[in-house]
Amino acid sequence: MADAEDFSPEVTGDGSATFYSKEFGEHFHCRHGAYTDAQRNYVDAANIPALAQAEQLAILDICYGLGYNTAAALDTIRQVNPDCRVTVRALEINGAVPRSAIANNLLQPWSPATQAILKTLATAQRYQSSTLDIQLILGDARQTLQPLAAQGWLADAILFDPFSPTRCPQLWTVEFLTLTAQCLAQSGILATYSCAAAVRSAMGLAGLQIGSFAGAGRHWPCTIATKEVRPLSPLSQQETEHLQTRAAVPYRDPTLSATAEDIKTAREQEQQQSILETTGSWRRRWLRSSTSASALG
Repeated sequence: MADAEDFSPEVTGDGSATFYSKEFGEHFHCRHGAYTDAQRNYVDAANIPALAQAEQLAILDICYGLGYNTAAALDTIRQVNPDCRVTVRALEINGAVPRSAIANNLLQPWSPATQAILKTLATAQRYQSSTLDIQLILGDARQTLQPLAAQGWLADAILFDPFSPTRCPQLWTVEFLTLTAQCLAQSGILATYSCAAAVRSAMGLAGLQIGSFAGAGRHWPCTIATKEVRPLSPLSQQETEHLQTRAAVPYRDPTLSATAEDIKTAREQEQQQSILETTGSWRRRWLRSSTSASALG
């Protein structure tokens, strides 16, 4: 991502603002509400209010962006248990994004303390206090995550927020999700906005158990995932059948270095050779009973 990309704020449905990425052709947050997106679809979905009751909590924020997910987590933890010792490792490819969020005064929804932390992160990439150890790690997440996994670093909560699979397939592959799963504690939880069949099937191949989560501001469910087998909100019949279609053919990147176009081309070729039901056929079967089938594709 070019550091010089111009980021202009756009107000979302709940009054908070986000940026639009010209490179990826998408907004950084849900346009129904950027603040609500961070709080409900990441902090609540990852069960951070409950996790914060412990003495310590480790969070992995993949695709830090404007810093909203980390900000929402920090404010929530402070409200629940200000003595909780928190470690955050945040991965972001473009340092200009969090700096632009600060330059455009987009951090107002969060407490002054959290705003000060994010301002330090944007410039120094590190913030430490008696209860906080937060590091912003810049670079391609496929490379920057590998040292954490090699160190055996484990997160109690993973906030997984890349651009969509069709726009940024390199962070939704079986291989990258496997690497991500290595950094998830046995009792931890991963939360992401995506319910794409390719993503969910890749999570399964990465050894994760998946569940559906009713997100806010979206017409389709979010996804939560764990390592250990435990009760999660089950997928609907529609979602389950979606995983039996060609849409579930996952993205792959064995070297963790392929281009987005090469990853998409390889998947398209695998889909063409697949004997699974076509996604169009599945969608037509559910068209009368659901208006969200197209969103799951």
